[in-house]
Amino acid sequence: MRIYADNAATTRMSRRAIDAMLPYLSDIYGNPSSLHSIGQEAAQALFAARQTVAEQLGCEPRELTFTSGGSEADNMALVSAATLGAKKGKKHIISTAFEHHAVLHTLARLEKQGFEVTLLDVHENGLISAEEVEQAIRPDTCLVSVMYANNEIGTIQPIAEIGAVCRAHGVLFHTDAVQAVGHLPIDVVKQNIDLLSLSAHKFHGPKGIGALYARRGIALTNLIEGGAQERGKRAGTENVPAIASMAAALKEACENMEKNTAYVRALRDRLIEGLSKIPHGALNGDREHRLAGNVSFCFEGIEGESLLLLLDDKGVCASSGSACTSGSLDPSHVLLAIGRPHEVAHGSLRLTLSEENTEEEIDTIIRAVTETVEYLRGFSPVWRDLQSGKRAYILK
Repeated sequence: MRIYADNAATTRMSRRAIDAMLPYLSDIYGNPSSLHSIGQEAAQALFAARQTVAEQLGCEPRELTFTSGGSEADNMALVSAATLGAKKGKKHIISTAFEHHAVLHTLARLEKQGFEVTLLDVHENGLISAEEVEQAIRPDTCLVSVMYANNEIGTIQPIAEIGAVCRAHGVLFHTDAVQAVGHLPIDVVKQNIDLLSLSAHKFHGPKGIGALYARRGIALTNLIEGGAQERGKRAGTENVPAIASMAAALKEACENMEKNTAYVRALRDRLIEGLSKIPHGALNGDREHRLAGNVSFCFEGIEGESLLLLLDDKGVCASSGSACTSGSLDPSHVLLAIGRPHEVAHGSLRLTLSEENTEEEIDTIIRAVTETVEYLRGFSPVWRDLQSGKRAYILK
């Protein structure tokens, strides 16, 4: 039996999402920019999908631009806001130290172009406050970008409050909501969100498709030139099969959100309770303000990579953090940002659940992790030093 517990990296496509995609791979295969009947059928599907996604976010269809995923949406949001700010002589951007690299790397590029970036420190519980954001805002601040829910430790930020602060100061507010959309109720108007990024494969849609919400009146900067698609803001023939599938997946996720959240949260709490019994381990991030399916732990005296490989041998698919940095030997920047020392951050494990998981699977995961941590510690020189007293335990 294989147990999939890496849903923050990607999810299995739902049957409804697959069925929504199929007609546009076969019969309705036209280019939505074509004027003939087959092309216009595809255009109608594109229009309907845009309406569906907009309904789930509380925005207008014309405020959505379809992208290749969350990373492109993040890039487009930050570059657009920075461009607008520069035109007004404002070149200061605020974000956090534990954003996704799609945001952090774009900010680094903007710094080379003369922008000043303030990365707010994150508390040990993985949260920041609206007050901290407000204290960092300056007269030349053009953008605040704070992720809705962290992709590694699952902590959920006070987005509506941060948005209200930004609105009061006339500063654009972007949120990377890739982990939140389809899992948390979102209303971009009520939450004072100006720009929002999402990606379909995080809520049982296909990979390679996402969207950027930009409040009406915000001029987007083109990243891709070459055609008039997406109101001239994103050239390239629209991926109609994937867009139709994303819309179906998002609608399904939102329709079942309350039920799925309650079920997955119960699994999460069962898993946290079981893993908390392993000595010298600790849950990463706030216990309450976290995604229903996210469980992130650090275990002292082991290496996360070895843990993952042995868990895979036991049939458990997990990760140590973001899939985008899984090949890196460096400890997670997210864990370092919340104050985990390097030697502890190296022993991290992220288990992310969905409504497809079962209580039986959770109990199997608990046994597998417990046995594997004990096994790895059995021949770890670091663990021997900790037990002998040569080193002091960090995680009590």
